Amino acid sequence: MKPRIVRAGDGETKQAPAEWFVGTVWQDQVFVPEDPSRLRVTRVTFTPGGRTNWHTHAVGQILYVLSGAGRYQIEGEAVQEILPGDTVVIPPDVRHWHGAAPDRMMCHLALSESGESGAVADWMEPVSDADYTAPPQKP
Repeated sequence: MKPRIVRAGDGETKQAPAEWFVGTVWQDQVFVPEDPSRLRVTRVTFTPGGRTNWHTHAVGQILYVLSGAGRYQIEGEAVQEILPGDTVVIPPDVRHWHGAAPDRMMCHLALSESGESGAVADWMEPVSDADYTAPPQKP
């Protein structure tokens, strides 16, 4: 890792892979791991209805909501509403999903570390419409 400023215009916005996301989701890499760091930071923008599939992270994940209104759920628990300024702490190997509300965009920073194998996430099946549209608990 070398000291530097990564300029805002240095990267490009990419559409998130359809095999891991439902709907239209955009990703901007803020920081890609460089030895010795295993930290990855991505700004993720979900269009209304956009969301991740169910997934886990070997080292856990932190989400910091920048704008809009979103949803987050740990398997077996109630759907939670997430709003700008909220920080979501997801422990290692916890099955979860996150994304925008059905009628609002949502943008968050996703911070996670690569596990021992180098993988950031273990991706699973899409979130059902029933799970996604369940009324969220409000903050």
